[in-house]
Amino acid sequence: MTFIKQPSSSLKEFLPELLELRRHLHAHPELSGQEYQTAALVAGELKKYGWQVKEGVGGTGLIAELGSSDKPLVGLRVDMDALPVEERTNLDYASLNQGVMHACGHDFHTCIGLGVARVLASHQDLLSGIRILFQPAEEIAQGANLMRLDGATKDLKALFGVHVFPELQVGQIGIRVGSLTAAAGELEIEIIGNGGHGARPHQAVDSILIAARIVTGIQEAICRRLDALQPVVISFGKIQGGNAFNVIPDRVKLLGTVRCLDASLHQELPSWIESLCKGIASPFGGDVRVNYRCIAPPVYNDSYLTDLVEKAGIDLLGKENVLNLDKPSLGAEDFAVFLQDVPGTMFRLGVSKPDGCAPLHNGEFSPDERSLEIGIEVLTKSLLAWINNQQ
Repeated sequence: MTFIKQPSSSLKEFLPELLELRRHLHAHPELSGQEYQTAALVAGELKKYGWQVKEGVGGTGLIAELGSSDKPLVGLRVDMDALPVEERTNLDYASLNQGVMHACGHDFHTCIGLGVARVLASHQDLLSGIRILFQPAEEIAQGANLMRLDGATKDLKALFGVHVFPELQVGQIGIRVGSLTAAAGELEIEIIGNGGHGARPHQAVDSILIAARIVTGIQEAICRRLDALQPVVISFGKIQGGNAFNVIPDRVKLLGTVRCLDASLHQELPSWIESLCKGIASPFGGDVRVNYRCIAPPVYNDSYLTDLVEKAGIDLLGKENVLNLDKPSLGAEDFAVFLQDVPGTMFRLGVSKPDGCAPLHNGEFSPDERSLEIGIEVLTKSLLAWINNQQ
């Protein structure tokens, strides 16, 4: 496995300090929208490096800027929030907040952003304008939109992003032009029936039976009424209804998620789901109410910006360690919200140790810390390449 050939001397000097900072963040995770201590720590570090910092952006987010304001402005986005997951890594620096964990690597992302900021601060003579977005509330898909409403993408010409990826070994990165992640939505279906005695179902409208038909009917309809070449995944995570074993309830609520890669199809799915569900419920005498919330559009990676990341990765890691990802992910990423205003690209950062790595959102997730240096180097080189090409 090939690693960075020539780490910048400044990064080499402060990398141990940055690793300690990452471990502090890992031990003190904060949930979405509650990143107060994380944001304060990040702001303090950035100010020490000489960056101009705007706090309270989109709630607990930060915008940091460096370089000339009259030159083309390029951006980097990293996220800061943790998950409601109980940690089971047994690390010396495991989470001290019970039931909260950096199980998606956002402590890595935050420190990658700080590492890039510190390296660039020592090379201000090479810079035009750079803006780093430290985003809150990615895990609940709200932070990007809140920061966008606060002007986070104003005047940006390009935006880079990174996400740790346990399916790749440390020392590797993954890139992909076009669709990287799926559009995603939150689905709530309320089935309205008419309660009755469990012994006399003919005198009631059985909302539980209708709910069961809807769960299976949606899956059947996906494979027979939608184009199989445009994948759609609808999964239910919660069914709620009823109070007694012998009483047919009036109402049942289904909660689930919808994922697809095609943005135009994603816009059509709410009305398609509602029509389908009403058609299932009607013969039984029931009705449905469908509420749909768009979580995020798909991440679509710009080809030019992805090419810059690829070249940076090849130069630093070797061609064999820069992998073109064959398939997009059906996971969601609200980095896509920023891409409504500015072209961007996100790459996957390999973090798996030789003996493997637990998946994201798992209590045993423990990425290889050597990947921190790699993420910083790839992003710094990509940002500087973009700036050089503007001159």
